[in-house]
Amino acid sequence: MKFTFTEKKMDSSEDLRAYAIRKISKLDRFFKNEAEAFVTFSLERGRFRAEITLNSNGTYYRASELTSDMYASVDSGVAAIERQIRRNKTRLEKRLREGVLEKETVASFAPAEEEPADEFKIVRNKRFSIKPMSAEEAILQMNLLDHEFFVFRNMDADDAIAVVYKRRQGGYGLICDDGLEED
Repeated sequence: MKFTFTEKKMDSSEDLRAYAIRKISKLDRFFKNEAEAFVTFSLERGRFRAEITLNSNGTYYRASELTSDMYASVDSGVAAIERQIRRNKTRLEKRLREGVLEKETVASFAPAEEEPADEFKIVRNKRFSIKPMSAEEAILQMNLLDHEFFVFRNMDADDAIAVVYKRRQGGYGLICDDGLEED
């Protein structure tokens, strides 16, 4: 497993990093391919937050725990991710399609060049692979990441780019290209 550590408003000790590596590495047994772990340690109002994000072939698992002890935050975060993996790995494998967690991502997304504009200032730019999946699988992934929307290639609509999102009234919405060319 590859590890990337980030610190906000604090300095972490080598002992804390070694502890986090030892605990998070135990989750590696759930993945067939090498996973990446992004760990952020931060101090918020005298309490310690550990944010752990695991990426395995485009499937993300994330947990954020806030306690009075950083070691306890790491333990709680690892336990939360293990619950997510167990719950969702079985659901994805059995309900949606076989081999969903082992599939390599091959599609890539590169945003178009943006014109500089003073009133539309871009403060963050992300690049990511867009993986073919069903709408149900995209909703599961969105919920795992605790995001409001999720972009994916809809395998039920000839791999068209699609977006699922949480509706304020409850439920989910799907935005998908209709495939019609404009003249």
